[in-house]
Amino acid sequence: MPGLVVFGRRWAIGSDDFVLPGAFELFVRLVWWIGILALYTVHKGQFNCPGGGLLHSYLLVLLILLASIICALSALVYVSMQGTISNPGPRKSLPKLLYTRLLLYLPEFIWAVVGAVWVTDSSVHCEKTVINVIIGTVIASWVIIIFTIIGVVIVFDPLGGKKTFYLTDSVNRNLESSQSGQLLYNVKNTATRVWEKRIRLLCCCIVQDDDHRVAFTSIAELFRAYFSDTDLVPSDIAAGLTLLHQEQDKMESCPKEPEEVLCHSPSSLVTDDLDIELENAAHYMLFAAAAYGWPYYIYTNPFTALCKLNGDCCGTRPTDTDITGSDRRNFHFGSILRITGLQYRDFIHISFHNKIYEIPFFVALDHKKETIVVAVRGTLSFEDILTDLSADCEDLTLEDVLENGFVHKGITQAANYIYRKLINDGILNQAFSIAPEYKLVIVGHSLGGGTASILAIMLRNSFPTLRCYAFSPPGGLLSKSLADYTKHFIVSVIVGKDLVARLSMPNMEDLKRRIVRIVANCNRPKYQILLRGCWYEVFGGDPDNFPTELDGRNQDALTQPLLAEESLMVHRSPSYNALEDESHLNSPPQYPHLYLPGKIIHIVEESSSRRLCSSDMKYTARWSNETVFSSILISPKMITDHMPDVVLKALNSLSQEHASCISC
Repeated sequence: MPGLVVFGRRWAIGSDDFVLPGAFELFVRLVWWIGILALYTVHKGQFNCPGGGLLHSYLLVLLILLASIICALSALVYVSMQGTISNPGPRKSLPKLLYTRLLLYLPEFIWAVVGAVWVTDSSVHCEKTVINVIIGTVIASWVIIIFTIIGVVIVFDPLGGKKTFYLTDSVNRNLESSQSGQLLYNVKNTATRVWEKRIRLLCCCIVQDDDHRVAFTSIAELFRAYFSDTDLVPSDIAAGLTLLHQEQDKMESCPKEPEEVLCHSPSSLVTDDLDIELENAAHYMLFAAAAYGWPYYIYTNPFTALCKLNGDCCGTRPTDTDITGSDRRNFHFGSILRITGLQYRDFIHISFHNKIYEIPFFVALDHKKETIVVAVRGTLSFEDILTDLSADCEDLTLEDVLENGFVHKGITQAANYIYRKLINDGILNQAFSIAPEYKLVIVGHSLGGGTASILAIMLRNSFPTLRCYAFSPPGGLLSKSLADYTKHFIVSVIVGKDLVARLSMPNMEDLKRRIVRIVANCNRPKYQILLRGCWYEVFGGDPDNFPTELDGRNQDALTQPLLAEESLMVHRSPSYNALEDESHLNSPPQYPHLYLPGKIIHIVEESSSRRLCSSDMKYTARWSNETVFSSILISPKMITDHMPDVVLKALNSLSQEHASCISC
């Protein structure tokens, strides 16, 4: 579980992570060695050509060097296969083998240079086949060296050289002393700066201002706090997610009562209400999807979209004062027209302006439902991602609203931006002057759904008949009091095992603890977990029944430290200690609980056929509650269930099924 410690610093790789890459390199080296041996055997005694003496020496040394590397790799892979994730004792000799393997890169590098010099020497006139083989050998050597350097850069941990404080029962530290407190502060400050640099690097292509700098610092603090108490490497997390998925599937296969059960048998009134809301949701989801513009339209119509949009690029459009932001060649607006089926004169305002905390939206007249629709776009840019990740809590205080509470900071600022545009710029006044009898409806998907929900809370007092449809909104959005308040005018629609609808800091903390527990207790080597997990995800089958490390074992046998990792195993992280101390798992949450907005419709996909190629899917929908989404579910569909086209497909399927039932 702990990161490997070599050269006096921690690396983002475990001692059991060398099995698969080592086995692949071992295979390449064996084929390479056999090929060179065959070449040397066939041409033995035929090195009389100019430069042949050097060639003879080069091949001999290369055979010896490859044999040494093969032996080192075999030992490295074998030792890395031993033990389990939480029991690295059998792998205590791995650092020495790793030093040996890295040391062999020096003669390999020198010999690659020698080979490159030999093949570029114009005085060499040996057989062409031999020269081509040497060229291939030189290229292979350089490719392996370059990939090794890239791998070292990837697993390099900028904080690996810093002392990390882990509080254990055996080590008592007085953190209130000035020296210890200052040291701990320096470690935290360094970690925050590292995360901030990573975020800046990812967002290097966008213009950065004061808002971006504040967001970078806030997000860096969030990541630092989340990862500060764990000593997991990325492969540990992958193994944990694989194990959790199989454990979850085993639990779902057991006969049990449904998670979402109404307290009473569904009455016709409840059923009718659900059917009406599903029909409305299917209609307004078109507006939420249209807010994504041409990327969504091309994604759903990959073969014809560009031709249609090119034909529309010179078409009629609103005056320039109706559109803000960039829309080159009219692609965004043309896509919105085609998706919604509206006319250009039905649009009151369209904004493609996009910055952090400022997201695109449009206001249009929907004559079919006699509503004024405000559609907010979801995540589609780096700026939107920064808005999503600004997940601190802040108070939402509104006049005449008793249910004030906590809200997602980044999404609330985005809602404030749209609120100012709608009210201060007179956009809603203009819309209601055209259609005074229409009602206001606010819609959005993902980030747009969360923004639409908070915007609806802000506009509720001014527009009492307002309705909001939030499709796949973020889970960590509103405090309990505000979530209950919104049940009167907001409907959230969630499909399947959507990750975003379950995404909140308490749920992420819960997922982290579950990963640590199941990874540390599993009695299988990591490479077996990953191979079996890949097979299960691709081909399915029955979930594996992994025995736990605690079965029939004493604690001393579980904590045999890897020699180079001994210090990290002695000063273990709080999450690791949580495996032994159940009370730590039940400690008070570090983050306040935030919930989904409004009443929740949960749509579940039920396959009518188990064939892989079958597209015959059936959906069921039911009213749900926020407690159902209090845990992140691991599934291949946790991402696809969030996509707007999947949500629209599910709603259209349910709406058509309801219409066919009525006609029958």
